[in-house]
Amino acid sequence: MPHTAPGKTGILGKKIGMTRFFKPDGTNIPVTVILAGPCVVTQVKTTASDGYSAVQLAFDDMKARTSTQAMIGHDAKAGSAPKRQHRELRLASDAEAEAFTVGQEVKIDTLAALKFVDIIGISKGKGFAGVMKRYRFKGQIATHGVERKHRSPGSIGSHGTDRGHGAKIKKGKRMAGRMGDEQVTIRSLDVVKIDVENNILLVKGAVPGASNGILFIKTPGRLYKRKVRIQASA
Repeated sequence: MPHTAPGKTGILGKKIGMTRFFKPDGTNIPVTVILAGPCVVTQVKTTASDGYSAVQLAFDDMKARTSTQAMIGHDAKAGSAPKRQHRELRLASDAEAEAFTVGQEVKIDTLAALKFVDIIGISKGKGFAGVMKRYRFKGQIATHGVERKHRSPGSIGSHGTDRGHGAKIKKGKRMAGRMGDEQVTIRSLDVVKIDVENNILLVKGAVPGASNGILFIKTPGRLYKRKVRIQASA
């Protein structure tokens, strides 16, 4: 069964790109390079004040003239310049939330004890796509007698809400439409290296989004037995 991490921590970052990391034995693995933090705590939420426990993190300075008065004032309460990105990290209890203070700087060393992380990002947008690209449909047969619409999905009439009478298609029917540009969470990625001095995080494998995309890195929500043992040995 999955294991839920007892405490949570998180940080905002920016995807730099991918490269290869060479281990001491000469083997190399593909890694994603992330500029993680530093972030500023701009709000602490508790059950008494907001009905739940959470901490709001802000990342990436921006010019005041491109921000709004509301956000300038909000960040100023934390003694910070206007920030471009704000994300909320839900916590299990008020005690965890109260461990943070408004204006506190959160750096990459907050991840130092983690062997695995969950990463949330926005996937690359691929525009309007047909069913073969979007859902890997095999398409129509390409033999004699078939019209030139081999990449079409075929009949959809049997998926009407009132078969034979209604024209409304049931929700969830797989059809052509916008592909990508949606929030994606990649779970339990291996932390390969943390460079505290340069705020650089290396994780094994790919993470969602293009270079310079914003990522939210946090404590893994669940780990399976093998990774629980590795994390426990840290």
